[in-house]
Amino acid sequence: MSGAQSWPSVRAVTFDAAGTLIEPRERVGETYARVARRHGIEVEPMLAEHRFFELYRAAAPLCFPHLTRVGDILDAERQWWREIVRGVFAGFPTEQVDAAFEELFAYYGRGEAWNVFPDVRPALEALQSRGVLLGIVSNFDARLFRICEELGLAGLFRTVAVSSRVGAAKPQAEIFRRALHDLGVSPSEALHVGDSWREDVCGAEAVGMRAVCIDRRSAPGERCIADLRVLPERLAI
Repeated sequence: MSGAQSWPSVRAVTFDAAGTLIEPRERVGETYARVARRHGIEVEPMLAEHRFFELYRAAAPLCFPHLTRVGDILDAERQWWREIVRGVFAGFPTEQVDAAFEELFAYYGRGEAWNVFPDVRPALEALQSRGVLLGIVSNFDARLFRICEELGLAGLFRTVAVSSRVGAAKPQAEIFRRALHDLGVSPSEALHVGDSWREDVCGAEAVGMRAVCIDRRSAPGERCIADLRVLPERLAI
């Protein structure tokens, strides 16, 4: 703990989802290539992965502030991801690509597609045992609710704010404010943890929350941790 940053008076901790709490069970390119093959599409896994992340980073935020009906939002979520998949498999027949999309969309909406990082459950359970309120703030769609249920995480969180339903995506303030409202805490009483400096750290700090970046591949520093299990000991409760 010597020299480590601590967060006094924190009553709630919110977390990013993908890359912070969970990760795909296998590399995205491997999954895309395997599913595509079943629909007559041959693509190298490394190429599929490169295209996926290039398109994902360039895409508009996964939120639809102009939509209010749940059915319309669900349709928009599917179309957002359909465009990513069509880009990954550009040049192949639309019928085959759309069939691959349907399988991929269903697969990534189930718990079996994801692994929970080993430090997650011990950290969440320790925080919860101390009375800390927990939430998720994620640029994701409604499939995250089922994923959390199937991975046995849902019961640990008071709120799950996903960008497609809130109508705002990190680093926009509204998605953080929605989680704070649901948790019943002020920004100064909350800490956010995520793996993106811009979306998570800068976004949370802009609304007055404290924030820390999780990077399991690097040595911990004042603004970055390598293991979520350090969180309970840093909270002065």
